[in-house]
Amino acid sequence: MRLWILSLALAAASLPALAAAPPGAAEVARFAERQLQDNYPADGPGAALLVARGDQVLFRGARGEASVELGVPLTPDSVFRIGSVTKQFAAAGLLKLVEAGKVKLDDPLSKYLPDYPNGAQISVHQLLNHTSGVKSYTGIPGVMAGPIRMDLSTAQLIDTFKNLPTDFAPGTQWAYNNSGYVLVGAVIEVASGQAWHAYLQQALFEPLGLKHTRWGDDHALIPGQVQGYTLSQGRPAPANYASMSQPHAAGALVSTVDDLLRWNRALHEGKVVRADLYAKMIQPEGAALKEHYGYGIERTRLRDGDLLAHGGGIFGAMSFLLYLPGSDVTVAIVQNSDSVAPGKRPPEVLARKLAAYALGQPYPEAQATAPDPAYLKSLEGVYRSDAKTARAIQVVDGRLVSQRFGGQRVTMAAIGPDEFLFEDGLSRLRFERDAKGAITGTRFYADGEGEGSFSPRTDEPLPAATVAIALPAAARERVAGRYTREGMVLNVFQQGEQLFAQMAGQPSFVLAASSPTRFAIDSVGAVLEFAPESGPAQTLTLRQGGAVLEFQRVP
Repeated sequence: MRLWILSLALAAASLPALAAAPPGAAEVARFAERQLQDNYPADGPGAALLVARGDQVLFRGARGEASVELGVPLTPDSVFRIGSVTKQFAAAGLLKLVEAGKVKLDDPLSKYLPDYPNGAQISVHQLLNHTSGVKSYTGIPGVMAGPIRMDLSTAQLIDTFKNLPTDFAPGTQWAYNNSGYVLVGAVIEVASGQAWHAYLQQALFEPLGLKHTRWGDDHALIPGQVQGYTLSQGRPAPANYASMSQPHAAGALVSTVDDLLRWNRALHEGKVVRADLYAKMIQPEGAALKEHYGYGIERTRLRDGDLLAHGGGIFGAMSFLLYLPGSDVTVAIVQNSDSVAPGKRPPEVLARKLAAYALGQPYPEAQATAPDPAYLKSLEGVYRSDAKTARAIQVVDGRLVSQRFGGQRVTMAAIGPDEFLFEDGLSRLRFERDAKGAITGTRFYADGEGEGSFSPRTDEPLPAATVAIALPAAARERVAGRYTREGMVLNVFQQGEQLFAQMAGQPSFVLAASSPTRFAIDSVGAVLEFAPESGPAQTLTLRQGGAVLEFQRVP
């Protein structure tokens, strides 16, 4: 299960659109340029973006700075970390070895790593589609706060997780797993006799003309590579450091938008692996079916057509690469920050929006004129889909906001009569009425497909806001600090007399104190409790959406 704490809620949905002639290159370019300008500042971390239909590049551009400190602008030629988009390359590289007869998909891991615990029960296939049950090393407590900085060999990296209990019996469940792709890299190394990245260079990058795609070696000067950033206390700051030996075949490549287009063209035109193996990459099966995951590719839907894609997130960068086989559209976006600024959209949402526009089926845009305040007030209420799931809708500072119980508060903008767009993404919500015009409930549209899910209006009261108390300086200083749990780092800090909490790479949130040890973040439905009651706090317990997570103070 993926749990998002104190992060921007991501959802993608849209109004159904009638088929229309795809726009021309000039129209797509104008739209794409506007998305860059709306989402990235000229004087901070930014992004490079490419949209293509077949071999025709419809837009190629960049906005922001490759080095904020030096004021060096980004260009479309800039080289970025691509994070987990690496998995697509690693999967294809291993399948090249299958083609050569050096690996079989049903081979046990023990064939390549004889001393790996339970290796006889884990297949190469299960490593590729995240059904191995192997413990993901990036979720080991404390790893992301320190050990991730160390240079490790493949064997040393595997030693950090191989003796941990598996999450489930191989093949029985699905869980996104970076360790699985480290093991994919290890299989490549044993079968090819080369370092995993050296093999990919020889088997993929050089033959396909991917001149700027390579392992992001920390100890090499990589021409054109940008600096990576994060958000810290609401401002850009240098990203946390991670040795690029550790993302390994799960996320250690760098590339450009041009190379990502070349890759998409080659892979999806059958120029990389033979047809039956390509089918394995794009066709989820077994325990991975409901998660839509093949080998390094997620297969979902966009505008009633197939969407083949993968995203990436790593210290200092985020990325998204998609392909629409029905229309031969590619969108590649890479940014040199691992954070999404408040009110902005992540690469996945931008990529989906651009792809839909290139299809001639754009997502709706917010209306320029705000609705009447009295009308917005009439929409307030609690809408419940089942005993465990409800959504509070209310007016906050003159804007209509939606908040699932235990979730993030999201502002909505009107796109039509009783129709609202979630401003953090592409989701939409429609209020439904009976014959007399009374509101009966809401219909929420996710992923831009289907008939939506209906939630009846209830007579439950709206959740009350936390009444904050003022704390003396000593009480604020007692809880301020960095706390960590299973790869997550939560920073509690002061600005003036106000306390804030911020997950690494995410926006900061105001803490409202109800006691010296208990604080609420109403906008995300979270409560933070600190212990002990005297002296510097050593533990932080976060409660959100039914989850209870305990963090330890970083000394």
